[in-house]
Amino acid sequence: MADSLLVNKNLSTEERYILLLDQLKSLLHKDENLISNLANASAAIKQTFEKVSWVGFYLFDGIKLYLGPFQGKVACTTIATGKGVCGSAAKEKRTFIVPDVNKFPGHIFCDADSKSEVVVPIIKGQKLMGVLDLDSASFNSFDETDKKYLEKFCNFLSSEIF
Repeated sequence: MADSLLVNKNLSTEERYILLLDQLKSLLHKDENLISNLANASAAIKQTFEKVSWVGFYLFDGIKLYLGPFQGKVACTTIATGKGVCGSAAKEKRTFIVPDVNKFPGHIFCDADSKSEVVVPIIKGQKLMGVLDLDSASFNSFDETDKKYLEKFCNFLSSEIF
């Protein structure tokens, strides 16, 4: 397991994701505890991107999402499937990019400082395992580059870690 994470703030967002994903593939291992892997993953993402005010996982128990490892302020502990951005991404099994959370119908305000969000479902086969949630204290923080690389990361998680 790696002792540290290399972060180069001079790189573009895409270059940072490429570097991060390479390191996460070395840092995370199937034979390690799932919670430990997800804790390190959330820390690595938060450490890499200043725009991220909160990052974490909500895991699916077959009925609802429950809070998993995260970095940031305290958070909602459960989210119903179909509710808020995380619940909607879970129900529809697709990524949601929300440039302004105030305009998302039914947004759940776990953190009043959150202004934008991206949520990526983690799917193994056809089964929902959970979601990866990133928030920002700024509007319009996430785009197609974030979506592309976070989906690649969640695909790695579903095939190699879960």
